[in-house]
Amino acid sequence: MGLKASLSLISLAVLLLFSTVVTADNVTRAFQKYSNFSTMSDLFIKTKLTVPISKYQTITILAVSNDAISSITNRSDVELKNILMTHVLLDYYDELKLNGLKEKSIMLTTLYQTTGLGEQMNGFLNCTKSKGKVYFGSEVTGSPLSSEYVTTLYHNPYNLSIIQISMPIVAPGLSLAIFPPPPPPAPLAPAPAPSPMDAAMAPAPSPMVTAPAPGPADSDNASDTTVPKPTPATETPETVSPAPAPTADNEKIEAADKAGKSPSSSSSACHEAGLSFLVVLLLAFFTSFA
Repeated sequence: MGLKASLSLISLAVLLLFSTVVTADNVTRAFQKYSNFSTMSDLFIKTKLTVPISKYQTITILAVSNDAISSITNRSDVELKNILMTHVLLDYYDELKLNGLKEKSIMLTTLYQTTGLGEQMNGFLNCTKSKGKVYFGSEVTGSPLSSEYVTTLYHNPYNLSIIQISMPIVAPGLSLAIFPPPPPPAPLAPAPAPSPMDAAMAPAPSPMVTAPAPGPADSDNASDTTVPKPTPATETPETVSPAPAPTADNEKIEAADKAGKSPSSSSSACHEAGLSFLVVLLLAFFTSFA
């Protein structure tokens, strides 16, 4: 019983060692038998993704044929690398495991999620089994499940697997460059506390001199003191209008007035003379009787 247990442990150790070697070996070795996937193999080498892949003991690569992958080869190097990272699953899947899935959806973690740039679930994939077929797509809400599982190209159980899908998966927001995280800032050294001697010798702060508030400007003073006196209205002397010149009608009226006055004056003179004569007669009459 102990011998069997020892042999099992040795076999497991050899299997793990062999698995580690297969994963650490470049991915192109797994693609060597399939010339129809040479473009994707070359892109893994160009983007240097074999280095981060070799750090994992369990990897599944979603491979796309040369004809299907041509739709993304014209992208920038940064975006192309990010897309390829979403085709590397941090778990093991082969035909046997996929056929054993029930009619449901599962979420798969990709290598892109380890960069820390994953936003809106674009570092995860959705794997859905429907009517006996398996579909892959981005886990971002609204993304289509348009990439269908075709076949398993290579598998080393629970270590490395390469399965073919019908078309590449492009999640939104994969055009961001991948940079290493910045180092944490160095802690600042605390300032030394002043000694009692320094505190005693420190000069006292000078009193703050409050500047007087600025007075009003000269123009303001001038406007306040110099008040213009109202100019009295000039009395316009009344102009004496000249007497109207005598007209012919006026002359006739004046002549008529003069003519009317002359008879009255003569009659009054005669009346006075008659009275005087009467008085004289009366006096002479009374004298004769005397």
